[in-house]
Amino acid sequence: MIRVLLAEDQRMMRGALALLLGLEDDIEVVAQVAAGDEVVAAALEHRPDVALLDIEMPGRNGLAAAADLRDRLPGCRVLILTTFGRPGYLRRAMEAGARGFMVKDGPVEELAAAVRRVLAGELVVDPALAAAALSAGPSPLTDRERDVLAAAADGSTVADIAGRLHLSESTVRNYLSAAIGKTGTRNRIEAAAAARHNGWL
Repeated sequence: MIRVLLAEDQRMMRGALALLLGLEDDIEVVAQVAAGDEVVAAALEHRPDVALLDIEMPGRNGLAAAADLRDRLPGCRVLILTTFGRPGYLRRAMEAGARGFMVKDGPVEELAAAVRRVLAGELVVDPALAAAALSAGPSPLTDRERDVLAAAADGSTVADIAGRLHLSESTVRNYLSAAIGKTGTRNRIEAAAAARHNGWL
């Protein structure tokens, strides 16, 4: 029996996925969580073979949770299941140790097959998304530029961002300026939107 942990913040979607996977003869959903910062504790308690992680969740996102699982429970295979088929997300998921990346609009039979395949050691990625990720190339943003841009996305002032990230205001302005230049946008709000659209945030 393949033991699966399911991390999805939308209750209806989580329940539907658990129900559908539970209909498979060889799959058992042993844990369900609604936030990214609950993933590792649940995985350590229930010892799943495969963790199905959404990307957009409260607390830590699915990409950060995947990296946490890689470090804390390396025997657990991670399969990212998301609404957002963005090339930057795929690249970051692979860097975080995920073994699969699928979008939610596929048939449940494909999801069950993907669970079996990642457990068998295969890499499972939607072919169209893989091609898009290769053509898009890596994110041009440094980790620090990404942190500052993410902090700016809600309209926070430079002083607020500086305080939150323990940086000087001039350093924050430099990072924002670099991010705006690299995304080819006019201001930090547009830069954050462009980076999010590409899956770089």
